[in-house]
Amino acid sequence: MRDVHSELCDILALMREGKWNVAHDRVQRHEGLLAAWLHGILHLQEGDLEDAENWYERAGRRFRQRGTLEEEFLAFESALEGP
Repeated sequence: MRDVHSELCDILALMREGKWNVAHDRVQRHEGLLAAWLHGILHLQEGDLEDAENWYERAGRRFRQRGTLEEEFLAFESALEGP
């Protein structure tokens, strides 16, 4: 069984490829702060700012203090790598 971090990394790759529907279907299967953050980034990428803000809140992150989409991708990748 694959770990959650690997799954989230794969979902991020799908997002970078513009495969939002597949990424959205997959991210919904996961719980936890990282999955919620990635879900928020996905909605940000889609331009759905209301849902993005909701998911950022669920992830314990401040939506209005986020970076650009690319900065969020990079920050998420760093978070997956751990401290």
